[in-house]
Amino acid sequence: MRPVQSSAHHPVQDVDVAVIGCGPVGALTANLLGARGVTTLVVERSVAPHGQPRAFSCDDEALRIYQQAGLLDEIRGETIAPPLVEYVNHAGRVFARMALSETDFGYGHAPLRFFDQPRLEQTLRTGLDRFPHVQLSLGTELVGLQQDQDGVTVLLSEVGTGQRRAVRAKYVLGCDGARSATRAAVRIPLGGASYAEPWLAVSGDVPPDAVRVRDTRFVCDWRRPAFVSPGAAGSYRLEFMLRPGETEAEMRRPDMIAALVSPYVDPDRFDVTRAVVYSFHHLIAQRWREGRVFLLGDAAHQMPPFLGQGLCSGLRDAANLSWKLALVLSGAADAAVLDTYETERRPHTVEMAQTSVRLGRVFLARNRAAAWMRDTVLRAVQAIPRVRRFVERFEFKPVPAYRRGLMAGGRRDGVVGTMFPQPRIVVAGSPDARLLDDALGDGFAVLGPAAAVRPLSPATAGGPLGPGWRGLPVRFVAVHPAGTPVADLPEDGQPDRVDVVDVDGVLGEWLRRHRTDLVVLRPDRFVFALSTVDGIDQGGADLSAALGVPAGRPEQVVRPVPGAAS
Repeated sequence: MRPVQSSAHHPVQDVDVAVIGCGPVGALTANLLGARGVTTLVVERSVAPHGQPRAFSCDDEALRIYQQAGLLDEIRGETIAPPLVEYVNHAGRVFARMALSETDFGYGHAPLRFFDQPRLEQTLRTGLDRFPHVQLSLGTELVGLQQDQDGVTVLLSEVGTGQRRAVRAKYVLGCDGARSATRAAVRIPLGGASYAEPWLAVSGDVPPDAVRVRDTRFVCDWRRPAFVSPGAAGSYRLEFMLRPGETEAEMRRPDMIAALVSPYVDPDRFDVTRAVVYSFHHLIAQRWREGRVFLLGDAAHQMPPFLGQGLCSGLRDAANLSWKLALVLSGAADAAVLDTYETERRPHTVEMAQTSVRLGRVFLARNRAAAWMRDTVLRAVQAIPRVRRFVERFEFKPVPAYRRGLMAGGRRDGVVGTMFPQPRIVVAGSPDARLLDDALGDGFAVLGPAAAVRPLSPATAGGPLGPGWRGLPVRFVAVHPAGTPVADLPEDGQPDRVDVVDVDGVLGEWLRRHRTDLVVLRPDRFVFALSTVDGIDQGGADLSAALGVPAGRPEQVVRPVPGAAS
């Protein structure tokens, strides 16, 4: 994949998907589409990657999405996982803490990691080099689009020369941020609130022995709330609320920055790389789709930063929409499946934003009495073990689950609609433990005990299954109990079946707890359905119906994600 600098030399006339914007969300979206064989054009107005460390944190769900894109090792190696988050008052006394090193939501990764955005963007862009069917057009901006029933004609302009060209795409994804040109082109309004409290965000590099506060800390000082934390690659991030009457010019003076950062790092050895004043927003687009145009990330929603979920929410958008688009474009699903994107993602995004607002209210007490009351109450309620665990283990974060959408029955029912855990497993021919998703491929998966799964597959070869499963993009996962020797696993090379050892017993325990023989997982690893062995044919019929395709149609090809087990 080579960046397209000049339309005269590198014409792009017809693509499956045009992604507008190559920030982290756009680049991740293009990687997910590329891994699924979708011909993609990525349009980015800037010629060089953004060099500013804006976004700072991601969570275990985000790492799982990077894993699905085949970029986990590269990205995880550039991040750090903070062991502890403290909430302290103006005197530095801790009144609440989150013990992140002791928290595991079961999705295979640490619950919080910090990264350096310029490095992340470079890694994501380099990841596009794996796909000859993905092109990156730098120095190019969207100046117009026109839809019809078969696709979208996108008008692009080369920044600097003004040279224009038209590209034909089946779908357009607006990943172009808060000031989205895509959103403006399809005239979708934003609704919500902007907050009047401006903040100074300071990023810089600092040697380890010049760090004075080594843990992540919310400084809940009613006179000047702040957030401080070590970051990835020797960086440090600090944010301070401005007081009434303070100006951006005043706050960005070197002497002011030195005074603010001094309690946390040695200002004489702190190399400032970014210092900007910003205000945060709680905004959401009125709708996330207009015909064949979709909005993702900040183009669709913006939220306060207190939960660190702004970028993560955009990555979830990409993970939700990309596999649905790939199925629709390949003919394995009806276009109506795309309606479930906003149906699923909007409620979770709203809940995450509201939680962030509530957390901000705790953080932003602006007078001495309110701050004293907050500190006193939080210390008191944490004397109750269950409440203390709720805070320390980050349990107030909304769980990844969908209320309605592409799942059996169309709505959440118990564990259906929730994210499936990702424990360690071992596969035949490879004695080293790996994470579950690496063995699932990029389609649907039917997972259960080996005794239940092996007689069912291969579905595409006929097997004992009814015709409802034939042709579906599905892999069968036969789970063997912990302690099973790897040498005892079958090595029959069936592309739609894999045998795995449940290293820690998590999969077997999950199936027993939910009293089911089999679980059907979506490509994004949310639970589509539970099933008994006897009812598995109905599961195939339910999946065919959800995808809007007739049962028993010709076999669909499931393309493996690069780096995943096949």
